[in-house]
Amino acid sequence: MSADAPLATPVNLTKAAGGSGTSRSAPPSSPAKKPPGAKRAWGAAKGLFFIAALPVILVLIWYISTAVGEKNFFVPTPALLVETFFETWTGDRITTDVIPSLTRLLFGIAGSIIIGIVGGLLIGSVRWLRALTEPTLEFFRAIPPTVLIPVLMLLIGIGDDMKVAVIISGALWPILLNTIEGVRSMDEVLADTTHTYGIKGFNRVRYLILPSAMPQIMAGIRQSLSIALILMVISEMFAASSGLGFTIVQFQRSFAIPEMWSGIVLLGIIGVIMSFIFQLIERNVLRWYHGLREIENAA
Repeated sequence: MSADAPLATPVNLTKAAGGSGTSRSAPPSSPAKKPPGAKRAWGAAKGLFFIAALPVILVLIWYISTAVGEKNFFVPTPALLVETFFETWTGDRITTDVIPSLTRLLFGIAGSIIIGIVGGLLIGSVRWLRALTEPTLEFFRAIPPTVLIPVLMLLIGIGDDMKVAVIISGALWPILLNTIEGVRSMDEVLADTTHTYGIKGFNRVRYLILPSAMPQIMAGIRQSLSIALILMVISEMFAASSGLGFTIVQFQRSFAIPEMWSGIVLLGIIGVIMSFIFQLIERNVLRWYHGLREIENAA
C-alpha cells in the first residue's frame, strides 16, 4: 500500500461516493409559531365571524324572500325595518319607553338575585328548613308568573311596583333553586375542614359556601335574565301607559307593522347586550373556577 493512498474511513468512503463528507442532514424545521399579537387578532376575527355569520345568513334569506314575489304587508323589507328602527327609537321614545322599561328590568333582576341568593343560602344551609320549604317552593314554582298579574294588580296596584314584582316572581326561581343545589353539593371535606378550624358564621359563608355554590348561582342568573326580559314585556302589556311592551302592543293594534317589528328587534338587541355583559361579569367572578377547569382538562 502506498503511503499517499487515502484510508478507508467513513468520511473518505462518503467522498468516494460523491458526497462532501462533512455536511450533515439538517433536522426538520419546526413550524413557525405565530406571535401572540397575531394569535389574538386571529382569535378575535374568528370569534367575530362566528358571531356575525348566522345573522348575516338570516338577513340575506329575509332580503331574498321579501324581494322576490308578492309583497307581504305584515313582513317589511330589511331596508324599511332599519329605516323605521332609527326613526322610532332614536327620539323621545328613549326617555318615555326604553329607559323606564330598562329601569324596571334592572330592579327586577337585582331583586331576584338578592332574594334568590339570600334565600338559597339560608334554605340550603339548614336541613330542617329545606325539608320544610321544598314542597311549598315546588307549589309556587309551578304557578306561571303571568297568572299572578291580575292578583298583583289588585294587591299592589298598576304602578311600577307591580311590574317589578311580576319580573321577580318569575326570575327568582332559577337563582333560588340553583343556589340551594349549589349549597347542597358543597364539598364535604372542605366543610369538615372549616368546621375543624372553627370557621363559622359570616366567614364560613364568605370563604366556603359562596365560592362553592357560585358556579351554579351564575348558571341560575343566566337563566333568569331571559325570563326577566320576557316578563318585563308581558307586565307592560297590562294597564300600562309606557314601556316597550305597551308601545309594541300599540303599534300592533294600529297596524304600524314596521314599527312593531322594530320594537321586537330592539328587545332582541337588549337581550344580546345583557348576555355579553353577563359573560364579562361571570368571567371575572368565576375566574378561579375556569382556571381550575382548564388545569383539569389539560391533565
